[in-house]
Amino acid sequence: MTASTLTTAEQSRSDATQASAALVGRVLLSTLFILSGVSKLAAPAMMVGYISSVGLPFPQLALALAIIVEIGGGLALIAGYRARAVAAVLALFSVATALAFHSALADQNQFIHFFKNIAMAGGFLQIVAFGAGRFSLDARRR
Repeated sequence: MTASTLTTAEQSRSDATQASAALVGRVLLSTLFILSGVSKLAAPAMMVGYISSVGLPFPQLALALAIIVEIGGGLALIAGYRARAVAAVLALFSVATALAFHSALADQNQFIHFFKNIAMAGGFLQIVAFGAGRFSLDARRR
């Protein structure tokens, strides 16, 4: 092997590793949202009550929007479809739900959930910044 071939082979492995990590990262971030959206579908009355309990207006509409964002956004992100825009929406959703539902930071459980949401928003911003990677529908559309 020549030095340039070795460099090309190493670069190819690095590209494949980066693309694989991007795909796995999208799947891991999306899983929580898809499961949460499905659980909301399974118990809508309970979720409407929970949304009402924090004082948000139009709880039925908020529930429908949350289900669409969580399931639709999660599936789109896994597929890598318009990943930057979807990740931006999910980042905003994560911060908004942290503020609306987990702002009682004196409660350790709420503290953990608040910062979990903030950390997820950070992960989504990485996708906003760097895109979905090679293993995505976005990469095929170019």
